[in-house]
Amino acid sequence: MHILWIIIIGFLAGVVAKFIMPGPNEPSGFIMTAILGIVGAFVATFVGQAIGWYGPNDGAGFIGAIIGAIIVLGIWGFIAGRTSSVSRY
Repeated sequence: MHILWIIIIGFLAGVVAKFIMPGPNEPSGFIMTAILGIVGAFVATFVGQAIGWYGPNDGAGFIGAIIGAIIVLGIWGFIAGRTSSVSRY
């Protein structure tokens, strides 16, 4: 049930993160944005547990998942921007 909750929060966080951080290099597909939001929620949960903000059975809250999703979307946009500009030449 813990992983299912992280997936649901990550899905919603990915949608919110896309509205907060729109741009040409971010993935434009809804499914890709949701997947990156879920990855961001898992990253936020892992980092929060490693730092000690969350207990072993706690997941990242909604705000933490949004921050994780924004970070993952930014990294994805940076990588996607570099590979698309390289492949043009």
